[in-house]
Amino acid sequence: MSSGRRKGSRLLRWTLRVLLGFVLLSLGLVALFRWVDPPMSAVMLQHWAAARLGEKAPPYVYHEWVDWERIPGEVALAVLAAEDQRFPTHRGFDFIELRKAVEAYQEGGHLRGASTISQQTAKNLFLWSGRDVVRKGLEAWLTLLMETLWPKERILEVYLNIAQLGPDTYGVGAASWRFFDRPVDGIEPQQAALMAAVLPNPEIYQLANPTAKVRRRAARIAQQMRSLGGIGYLKKLSPRES
Repeated sequence: MSSGRRKGSRLLRWTLRVLLGFVLLSLGLVALFRWVDPPMSAVMLQHWAAARLGEKAPPYVYHEWVDWERIPGEVALAVLAAEDQRFPTHRGFDFIELRKAVEAYQEGGHLRGASTISQQTAKNLFLWSGRDVVRKGLEAWLTLLMETLWPKERILEVYLNIAQLGPDTYGVGAASWRFFDRPVDGIEPQQAALMAAVLPNPEIYQLANPTAKVRRRAARIAQQMRSLGGIGYLKKLSPRES
């Protein structure tokens, strides 16, 4: 065998080993977090590292895990109404919303995001910030794994605990204390709608001093919550396993 062929064969073997290692690692992590609450997301870790290196005074990240049973139905419903109304029925990707986004862009509008809650959870929990092709490919793979191994309630529970809801603030537990001075199970429906209203850009749309635009968005979310049928809509998040 020539030297070139041997090098090509070694490269192929190493490539296959790396791919196999990644598949096994991703399977292991997704399976682990099906049962174990993640102490921190990748996005939180990046934020913590940037704040620490920038010599910012602590705390670098506000975060408090809240179990699904303690999260009010209004909070979960508000986030679904704002971010992903087809979450109970899709398998991780909302092709209807994606088609609408593409059509709007082709008609001269801005290219808006069409990521589902499942995709956002995969991105925030495991990956780095950015829009490069590699990250989007990894996001798709991890989304498929989560949708296969986790029930819908678990995906939403993790999302509600790691989504950024303000500067340095991640999860509905920390946001409830920091911006409403109460535990999340004491949140009122209008406050739940306000939390969901800042999700597109919590660095700009802030809960500490909600603008008229945020309040209008919260009012629309509250209307959508009623249109979905109230918290009874959450019954569609039935576990796929006994």
